[in-house]
Amino acid sequence: MILNKLKEEMKNKPSGEYCPNYFRCKGYEKSRESDPSKIRADGIAALFTCPAPYIYKNDLIVGSIRPFYTVLSENEKKKVAEYMLKYPERNFFQGFDHFAPDYFTAVKLGIPGLIESINESVKNHKDDEKAVIFLQSMKTTLCALIKKFEAYADKANGLKGKDGYDDNRLSKIAENCIALTKSAPQSFEQGLQLVWMLHNCFVSEGRYAMALGRIDRYLYPLFEKDIKSGLIDEDYATQLISNAFLKICESRYNGADDVVNICIGGVDEEGNCSVNGLSYCVLHAVADVNMPGPNLSARITEDTPDDFLDGCLKVIGTGLGYPALMNDGVNRAALLRKGYEQKDVNDFCMVGCIENFITGKQPPWSDGRFDPICFLEDIIVNNGAAYLDGIGSMDEFMALYTQKLSKGAEDYVKRIHAMSYVPEPEKHTSPFLSCFCDCCIERGRDINCGGAKYPSVHGAVLMGIGTVSDCLSAIEKTVFIDKTVKLSEIAEAIKHNYEGFDGLRQTLKAAPKYGNNDEFADKYAVWYTSTLSDMFDRYKTLDGGAIYTAMAANISNIYAGRDLLATPDGRLAGRPLSDAASPTYGCDERGVTSTLLSVSKPDYTRCACGTVVNQKFSPSAFDDGRREKLLKLIRVYFARGGQEIQINSTSREVLQDAMENPDKYPTLVVRVSGFSAIYVTLAKEVQEDILSRTQQSL
Repeated sequence: MILNKLKEEMKNKPSGEYCPNYFRCKGYEKSRESDPSKIRADGIAALFTCPAPYIYKNDLIVGSIRPFYTVLSENEKKKVAEYMLKYPERNFFQGFDHFAPDYFTAVKLGIPGLIESINESVKNHKDDEKAVIFLQSMKTTLCALIKKFEAYADKANGLKGKDGYDDNRLSKIAENCIALTKSAPQSFEQGLQLVWMLHNCFVSEGRYAMALGRIDRYLYPLFEKDIKSGLIDEDYATQLISNAFLKICESRYNGADDVVNICIGGVDEEGNCSVNGLSYCVLHAVADVNMPGPNLSARITEDTPDDFLDGCLKVIGTGLGYPALMNDGVNRAALLRKGYEQKDVNDFCMVGCIENFITGKQPPWSDGRFDPICFLEDIIVNNGAAYLDGIGSMDEFMALYTQKLSKGAEDYVKRIHAMSYVPEPEKHTSPFLSCFCDCCIERGRDINCGGAKYPSVHGAVLMGIGTVSDCLSAIEKTVFIDKTVKLSEIAEAIKHNYEGFDGLRQTLKAAPKYGNNDEFADKYAVWYTSTLSDMFDRYKTLDGGAIYTAMAANISNIYAGRDLLATPDGRLAGRPLSDAASPTYGCDERGVTSTLLSVSKPDYTRCACGTVVNQKFSPSAFDDGRREKLLKLIRVYFARGGQEIQINSTSREVLQDAMENPDKYPTLVVRVSGFSAIYVTLAKEVQEDILSRTQQSL
C-alpha cells in the first residue's frame, strides 16, 4: 500500500536543521524595495522559490517541509537572526496563525484567477497608493507560488527513470502542477494538490495550526464531477487524501505535532445537512493515516445521517480519539449571537483544537487561559477568620466571588490588549496570507489592518468548571445549610493541605458533585457559564471584535493546579483542576447518562469559542450492537444542549501498561484534550490525567 510505503520513507529525518527563515532572508537581502510589505513579499517569494523541491517516492500529492532543512554556518545563523529582528513577524496574540483560509475561493479561481482579481483591484484603487502597494505585494507572493509549482513539475519530470519512482505517478504530478499555473483546478486531484501546496506554504512561513477547514465542501464539486465521470472512485480519492494528510506529521522532525483542524459535516449555505461522499472519504483517510496531527472535527446536525455518525464512532473506536463531535445547532446559535451573517455562520469551521472560526473572513485566532479558582482561593485564604465567618449567606459569598471574577476578567482583557498591540502594523503585514481572506483583495488591505470582512476575536478559555462547581456546592452544603463547618475552618484546612483535617476533608468530599445530574451542584456550572460569559461580553478586541468564552483547557488544568493550594472540594494542593467542561474525574459516580445530563445543563450558546468534554469508554462500547447505544446517547446529549464530546476508547489496563512499558506502544494514539497525541511521548502528569478519567461503560 502506497500509504504504508510513504510512512516508511518519512521515518528518515532530514539532515541539517529546519530553517525556512534562511531562505526568506535571502529575499530580504536581495530586495531593492523600500515599502515594508514589498520587502516582506520578496522574502516570501524567496521562501517559495529558493529551496529545491522534494518529492517522496510514494508521493501522489506533493509539498514537503524537507526542502527547508539546511546546514548553516555560525555566520549564516547570525545573519538570519539579524534579518528576523529587522523584519519581525507577528506572534500568536497579534494575529499570526490559527487561521482557516478561504480555500473555497482559491479552488474556484485558482492562483491565476486570484492574480486577475488583484489586477482588477489595482485598477479600482488606482488613486490609493497604499492599497496599490499592498496589492502588488500580494501579487508577488502568488507569482512566486506559480514558480514553485513549475519547480515541482520540473523535479517530477527529472526523477523519471530513477530507482524507486513510478514514472506514471511522476507524470501525473507534473501534469497537475503545470495545470495549476495556468487555471483553476479542473479535477479533484488538482484541487487537493492546490490546497495541500498552499498549506505547505503557510507552514513554511512558520504558521502553526493552520486549518484545512471544510474540505468536504470546497472540494466536493470537483470530487462529484470526477466520480460521475469515472475519473476516480472513492477508494482512490481516500488514497489521495491520506497521502496528503500523512505529511502533516512531518512536523515531528522538529519535535512537535502540528494541530491541523479538518472539518467535515455540518450544513450548506442554506442550512441543509451537507454530509456527502467526500465526507466519508476524509473520515476514512484520517483513520488510514492513524497518527496525531490531522485534528478531525465532525459537525453533527439533527439531520446528520446515523450512518455518518456511526462511521465517526468506528474511527474513534480504533483508539484515535477523533473526530471530535460538535453540536452544530449549539455552535451556530453561539456564533449568531455575535452578529455574523447567517450564511457565514453556516460555513464556520474550527481552528487549532476546537475553536469556532468564521472561515476565511476574520483575522487569525488568539486565546488565553482564565482560571477562576485562584479568585476563590483569594477569598478563602487571604482573609481572617472574623471576616470569613462574618459572611452570612451563600448569596453573600457568591456576590464576593462574582466581584473578584469581574475584576479578574477586566485585568485579563487588559493583559490581552497589551499582548495584542502592534505599534507599527504596516511593518508587520502578511501579503500571502491576506490573499486567502475574504475582502482583503477587494479592499487592498492586510488581513490584520482592516482587510478582513470581520474584526479579530479572542477566546477567554475558562478552566475548572467541575472544580468550581464542586467547591461552591461543598461550601453551600456544609457552611450555610448543614452549618457543620465554618469558612474559617475550611481556610485553615486548605492552608495545611488538609493535614490534620482528614475528617473535614471527607465531609467536603461528601457534598454533591457536578456530573451526577444533581441540581444542587449542577446549578453552579450553569451560573459559572452564564456569569463569565456576561463578564467577557462587555469587552472587545483592539479592532472591535468579540471576546468569546470557551470551556476548554488543553492540559493547562494540570499546570494551573500546580500553583494552587488545596480547594474546598477536598482536592489537594498541586493536583490538577477539573478538565475543560468535564466533571472532576472520579466524582461523576452515577454513570455516563447522569454525567452528560449534568454537562448539558449550562447554556453553551454563550460559549462562541467552543467546549471540550472528554469522556473515556471501554473499548467494548464500540462493538457492533453496543455502538448503537452510544450513538443514541450522543444524540440525546446534543438534543439537550451539549456542545461537544470527544472520546478515548483505550482501556485503563492498556494505558497503565504503556506507562510501564512504553517500547511496546510506540504508535498508541490517545485524545489528550483538544488534540490527540502518541501516549508514550506525553509527560507523566498528562498520562496520569488521561488515566484518571472515569471509565464509562454502556
